[in-house]
Amino acid sequence: MQIVLLSGGSGKRLWPLSNDIRSKQFIKIFKTETGDYESMVQRVYRQICKVDANSKVTIATSETQVSAIHNQLGNAVGISVEPCRRDTFPAIALATAYLHDVMGVREDEAVVVCPVDPYVEDDYFAALKQLSDLAEKGTANLTLMGIEPTYPSEKYGYIIPEGKEQVSVVRTFKEKPTEEVAKQYIAEGALWNGGVFAYKLGYVLNRAHELIDFTDYNDLFAKYETLTKISFDYAVVEHEKSIAVMRFRGQWKDLGTWNTLVEAMDEPTMGKAILNDQCQNVHVINELDVPVLCMGLKDVIVSASAEGILVSEIEQSSAIKPYVDHLDQPIMFAEKSWGEYHVLDVQSGSKTLKLNMKAGGQMDSQCQAEKSRVWTILSGEGVATINGKAQSVKAGDVLSFAQGTSYGLTAQTALSLIETVVF
Repeated sequence: MQIVLLSGGSGKRLWPLSNDIRSKQFIKIFKTETGDYESMVQRVYRQICKVDANSKVTIATSETQVSAIHNQLGNAVGISVEPCRRDTFPAIALATAYLHDVMGVREDEAVVVCPVDPYVEDDYFAALKQLSDLAEKGTANLTLMGIEPTYPSEKYGYIIPEGKEQVSVVRTFKEKPTEEVAKQYIAEGALWNGGVFAYKLGYVLNRAHELIDFTDYNDLFAKYETLTKISFDYAVVEHEKSIAVMRFRGQWKDLGTWNTLVEAMDEPTMGKAILNDQCQNVHVINELDVPVLCMGLKDVIVSASAEGILVSEIEQSSAIKPYVDHLDQPIMFAEKSWGEYHVLDVQSGSKTLKLNMKAGGQMDSQCQAEKSRVWTILSGEGVATINGKAQSVKAGDVLSFAQGTSYGLTAQTALSLIETVVF
């Protein structure tokens, strides 16, 4: 099964855990059987592999997310990098061209497209396999997954099928309705449109060539910035007559806001948190290395990270975006392919960061220092390469290099260091 996961978004609704380069799908919030925590993207990828070990996963994403993907998933997945944001049709067209021209996927092979961050169980991915099989048979040019509604939502678009069979022809689509109109749709057998669909690769590749003037993947990549921003629904789905929908009756949640996210938490707290006996329905997620104490609170979310601190009544938490939009906060935490960094201090003439590198993590030795740097190794062992010359480093070592120096660092063990950048 070929699966394209659409990974977009920025960190507004789940501030302060997320930011412009750490979207919600990378927040490690779900407890595993081993007691560790995994993110949405790790959970989804694990579930895909569990249901179909032979699946080929490609993630369509922006350049800012590539390091986090490699950090959390390694190099096991393909990545179709969007040079800039151009909505879902250009992203899917680029990913389809990537599969065909770079990965060698045949035009008659089925491709399933879905968001990277649904909160679902394994039956969802078994349904994706069925969706892929339906697309492979070619009875329709597009085969959608329709989610059986659990309430008359105003957040989702609706698919109106011709009948109530497991697989049905699509009669029409409806935009996000009012609650009363949604009730009418559901009475007619309508399904939520979760943005999940399958097609034969050649179908979307041909549609892309009809709508965009390009020769192959490299040409499309080079022209990407000039493409019109348009969704896949508007560019393709609304104009296609041969569309089927398959019903999905399992659990499906969009954990896009704090109030929905805490519903999926296995425990009321993460990190250093203390709740007294008078607290009711209180959730704390603390990424700082200091304790959070809550007393006598009810229906409250507390989230603390290097980006800031949120204290909110649960229902109010879904309305934080306009306030976060006005914050002018530099990125204080990010995951890289080699590990992660935290900004500890910012002054007018310097910035101090703590870097935690995974064993085997590697900074490219061709990096050019834009500013002077000082490294203080806190723990672990590695090899630093300064202007092409390699030297071993260990706890207590201090290295400094000037602007314009080429540098790299390989962690032989887990390695922590303080980096001071002098402006």
